[in-house]
Amino acid sequence: MVSVILALFAAGCNAVASVLQRRAARSVPYLKGFRLVLALVRKPVWLGGIAALIGGFVFQAAALNAGALALVQPVLIIELPFTMVLMSWMFGVALDRRSWLGVGAMTGGLAVLLASASPSPGDRTPTPLEWALATLVTIAVVTGLVLASRLVTGAARAAALGVAAGVGFAFTATFIKESTVVFQEDSARLATSWQLYAMVAAGLVSLFLLQSALQSGTLVAAQPALTTSDPVASIMYGTTMFGEDIRTGVWVLPETLGIVSIICGSLLLAQSPLVRDRPRASPARR
Repeated sequence: MVSVILALFAAGCNAVASVLQRRAARSVPYLKGFRLVLALVRKPVWLGGIAALIGGFVFQAAALNAGALALVQPVLIIELPFTMVLMSWMFGVALDRRSWLGVGAMTGGLAVLLASASPSPGDRTPTPLEWALATLVTIAVVTGLVLASRLVTGAARAAALGVAAGVGFAFTATFIKESTVVFQEDSARLATSWQLYAMVAAGLVSLFLLQSALQSGTLVAAQPALTTSDPVASIMYGTTMFGEDIRTGVWVLPETLGIVSIICGSLLLAQSPLVRDRPRASPARR
């Protein structure tokens, strides 16, 4: 239960960061590169977004340290509904019926998935051989998706890159989880541990893949692919690497229904004008 609460705080912080950074970006002229960074640094709202982003990372690390990877990462997808509600409030734009249906579908689907799967923490840490195999498999899968994305265009390309980014973020979470173990055992050793630098490298590659997905097609194609692949990949990493346990057998049916509901909700939210357009803030909230 503690890990779920921490994961919800992480999702909330990430949503706040997304909204504040979006608001800051709308308040400066169209700039590129270092000039844009200099302009944003002068904005307290942008600095607040950075602080929220750091808070989200801290809460995520604490959640992964306290609970199963297969539990924490799926909870983090609630960031998207949180973001939509916050954007609606901050920009003074009411959510339409489709957006509220999306929020309900994602929230309900997540609840069904977690209740059905009932992930439990693992009882072991990966061996060096398992880390090597997981890294090779992940690189092969992500590389295959990137190469496949070059053979198609539009929505298919965005979806392929979105899945690649989701797998990358899930793999990054495995390094975050392992880094928390190193920190607990010897905090001074963390700075020289390979897990820390692997986490940074995997996170940067995943962020690049996400940006590529968003630039390659519509959010309607990229967001559901990312939203679905991250928790699914996290469950696979958690069960195979950390010995985490989820229900199988007849429970697979409600688990599948939960995933389908999450996908449908993500599709609905990705079509919302709040994320497709640049909503104007109401005068009272400028």
